[in-house]
Amino acid sequence: MTKNHSVHSYDSLMRYAEFLGYGEIHTKVDEKTGLKAIIAIHNLKRGPAIGGCRMVSYSSVDQAYEDALRLGYMMSYKAAINNLPHGGAKAVLIKPKEIKDRQAYFEKFGEFVNELGGRYITAVDCGTSPQEMDLIARRTSYVTCTTKRGGDDDPSPLTALGVRRGIEAAVKFKLGKDSLEGVRVAIQGAGHVGYHLIKELTAKGAQIVASDVNLQALQHCIDEFGITACPAEEIYSQEVDVFSPCALGAVLNLEHIQRLRAPIVAGSANNQLAHQRYGALLHERGILYAPDFLINAGGLIHVAVIYGHGDIGKSTAQIMDIYHTAYAIFEQSARENKPTNEIAERIAYERLQE
Repeated sequence: MTKNHSVHSYDSLMRYAEFLGYGEIHTKVDEKTGLKAIIAIHNLKRGPAIGGCRMVSYSSVDQAYEDALRLGYMMSYKAAINNLPHGGAKAVLIKPKEIKDRQAYFEKFGEFVNELGGRYITAVDCGTSPQEMDLIARRTSYVTCTTKRGGDDDPSPLTALGVRRGIEAAVKFKLGKDSLEGVRVAIQGAGHVGYHLIKELTAKGAQIVASDVNLQALQHCIDEFGITACPAEEIYSQEVDVFSPCALGAVLNLEHIQRLRAPIVAGSANNQLAHQRYGALLHERGILYAPDFLINAGGLIHVAVIYGHGDIGKSTAQIMDIYHTAYAIFEQSARENKPTNEIAERIAYERLQE
């Protein structure tokens, strides 16, 4: 699921926010700690907005705002399509060259979160960990993924579980198979989620061919699971049942779609479609696409359930249910003869308007 319009196509970031249907954008600058933070709250109609807090370096402030807006929007759709009682948001910390007092820095961000009165619940993302969430929790209760609340678990296995369930639904719908035994899957990316997805799939009897620019990560999977490797640029043209993008976004462009020799696309990467219209191209080619923002939401489901005082059993059950949500979307896509991404986005949008 993607809105493929650059900020530079609009007169301002505010116009971009309006285009994405935004509700609130908050900024905090604290000279003493060096904190420069953005919290983009996309939607609150289903409940408090939930989304990770990432701390990375940006080449410009505009780039940081664009990241926050794009990702917060995506979180709303992830939450809605998986029927979570939350809206979506994202926090971005513009990483300073040096953080002199890490405790003060993250406590100040905690105060920022607390000032929003529960409209935003923060969590781990790129550049942050449960240890930072513990510091944030000293100043606010609107935080999850602390070492005491859901943060002891790496979210990658949970994300991989949801993707595996999406693949199982697609294999059942497209190939008529009730199991993954002997199903051939080409996995692009053997990193955190890719590794755990390979583990999930091989345990179910699938045959894996994988690629990764990180040859060490790829070799680790070869050694542990006995998978086959292929050069990164050849992953698109593998004769397999499922192509599974688990690395960068926007890989489903015109060239790569034309090279696909798989009847199913289902992976963990965000924003896999280089443009929304490429969902229609996959549909026209008879390739079943499992919408990324549906099947890669296992981590979000987990932190949302844990924040709501559920346990790992409840979150796992909800992640497993991704199978039924995906299958229903595939059926509706077939009935209406419309791309699966359009069906999924329409369902999520309608839920966000309720």
